Amino acid sequence: MTAMTVGLALIGLLIAGLLAWIGLTLSRRKAADISTSQQEATQRETAQLEAAQAEAAQLAAGAKSAADLVRRQAEEEAAVLRTRAEVAEQRAEEIRRAAEDRASEVRRDAEQRASDVRREAETEAQSIRDDLREQRLEMERRDHRLTEREERLDEQHRGIEERHAELTAQLAELDQRKQEIKDLEDERRRILEGVANLTTEQARAELVAAIEDEAKRHAHTIVRDIERQALDEGETKARKIITGAVQRLASEQTSESVVSVVHLPSDDMKGRIIGREGRNIRSFEQTTGVNLIIDDTPEAVLLSCFDPVRRETARLTLDSLVLDGRIHPSRIEEIYERSKGEVAELCERAAEDAMADVGITDLHPELVRTMGLLRYRTSYGQNVLKHLVESAHIAGMMAAELGLDPKLCKRGAFLHDIGKALTHESEGSHAIVGAELARKYGENDDVVHCIEAHHNEVEVRTVEAVLTQAADAVSGGRPGARRESLEAYVQRLERLEEIAMHHEGVEKVFAMQAGREIRVMVLPDAVDDIAAQVMARDIAKQVEEELTYPGQIRVTVVRESRATEVAK
Repeated sequence: MTAMTVGLALIGLLIAGLLAWIGLTLSRRKAADISTSQQEATQRETAQLEAAQAEAAQLAAGAKSAADLVRRQAEEEAAVLRTRAEVAEQRAEEIRRAAEDRASEVRRDAEQRASDVRREAETEAQSIRDDLREQRLEMERRDHRLTEREERLDEQHRGIEERHAELTAQLAELDQRKQEIKDLEDERRRILEGVANLTTEQARAELVAAIEDEAKRHAHTIVRDIERQALDEGETKARKIITGAVQRLASEQTSESVVSVVHLPSDDMKGRIIGREGRNIRSFEQTTGVNLIIDDTPEAVLLSCFDPVRRETARLTLDSLVLDGRIHPSRIEEIYERSKGEVAELCERAAEDAMADVGITDLHPELVRTMGLLRYRTSYGQNVLKHLVESAHIAGMMAAELGLDPKLCKRGAFLHDIGKALTHESEGSHAIVGAELARKYGENDDVVHCIEAHHNEVEVRTVEAVLTQAADAVSGGRPGARRESLEAYVQRLERLEEIAMHHEGVEKVFAMQAGREIRVMVLPDAVDDIAAQVMARDIAKQVEEELTYPGQIRVTVVRESRATEVAK
C-alpha cells in the first residue's frame, strides 16, 4: 500500500507540473503577440489554446496510463512481499522445531555423558581403593623385611666387633714380629757390608744400574715387537677398512663416452646444416668453437672439441636448430646464447645435487659454479664429478672407521679434483690450481692441504690427506670405473703375455678378466714348485716396473704333474 500511495503522489505531482508548464507557455505566447493586430492575436490565441488543450489531454492520458502501470507494479510487489512474509514465517517455524529437536538431543547426550562420567568415576574410585589396599600390604611386607634386616645387621655388627678384637691382637703380634725382623735385617746388613766391603748406598746404586740396563733391553724388545705388530696389524686393518668402504660403496660400473653424436630426422637435414656454399656450418663452428663433422653416417653428425662444456653447448644448439628447422647464421647465434644459459643451469644443478649427495651445504657460490663445470669432464671415461662424489663417500667411511672427522675428510676428497675445471685457464697442475682456488674462497687449511697433496706434489702432513689419496685411488681403480683406448688395451695384453713367455719353462700364457689376471702354464719337468713361486714373483715385479694400469694384476703360475700308466 505504501508503494501505491507514493506512485499516486508522483503522478499528481507530474500532472500539476504539466499544467503549470502549459499555463506558463500560454502566458508567454500571449505576451509575445500583444503587439500584433487584435484579429491575428485572437486567432492565434484560439489555435494555441486548442493545441494546448489537445496536448494537455494527451499528457493527461499518458499520466493516467503511467499511474495505472505504477499501481499494477505496486500491487504485484505487495503480493510478492506477502508471499515472502509467508515463506519467512514457515522458515521460522521450521527453525524453531529444529532448535527444539536439537535441544532435546543435546539434553539426552548430556544425560548420557553424565551417566558415563559417573560410571567412570566409580570405576576409578574402586581402582584407587584397590591400589591403596595393595600399597598397604606392600608397606607391611617392607616393614617385616626391614625388621629382619635389622636383626641380621645386629648379628653382623657383633661378628665384626669380635673380628676387630682378633685383628687387634694379630696386629700387636705382627708389630712384635716386624721389630724382630728389623733387628735381624740390621744384623745381616752389617755382616754383608763386612764381607763385601760395600756400603748399603753403593750396593743399592749397583743394583739400580743393573736393573735399569735390564729394563732398557726389555723395553727395546717390547718396542720392537710392538712396532712389528703395529705394522702387521696396520696393514691388515687398512686393507680391511678399504675393502669395507669399497663394498659399501654402490656406484655405476659403466664409463661415459666422450663422443657427442647428434641424431637427425633425415639425411636431408645435413644439407640444411651445411647451408648455401657452407655458410651455416662455418657460422656454427665459428660461433661455438666446435668442429662439426658430417660424414656418411646415416642420420647423424659428430661434434669434436677438447672442451666438454663447449661441446655440450654446441650439441644443445644443434639439437634446437634441427628441432626448429630454421638454420641460418643469426638463428645459430641466438640459439647458442640460449644454450649457454641452459648448460650453466645444468652445471649448477649438477653441482648442487652432488653436494646434497655428499652432505655439504656451505660451499662458496664460485666453488659451486666451478664444480658444476666438472659435470661434462671425464678422466679415462670416468665422469669427474661422479668420481668426486665416490671419493667423498669412501673417505667418509674410512674416516669413521679410524675415528677421524668424516665431514672434514669428505670435504677434502670432494674438492680434490676441482682444479681440473680450470687447468685450461690457469698454469700449473690441477692439484695446485685447485688448492689455490679453495684457499681463495676461504676453505679450511686442512682441506686445502688434502687438495694440493693428493698427487704427492706437496709432502703429505695430515691423515686426512692420506685418506684423500686412498679414496682417489680406490674410486679410480675399481673395476668398471675407467676405460682405456682399444689400442692401449691390446698393447697391454700383448706385453703381459710377452713378459710371461720370456721366462724359461713357460708353456702357455692366458690373459684373463680384461687383463687383470694372467695365468702361466709351466712345464712340470722344467719348473718345480719353488721355481714356480719365484717365477710368479718375478713376473709380478716386472709388470709393476714396465706397465701402467689401473687397479692390480694377479699373476698365477700353474704347474700340473700327471702320472699315466696303461693297464693291459
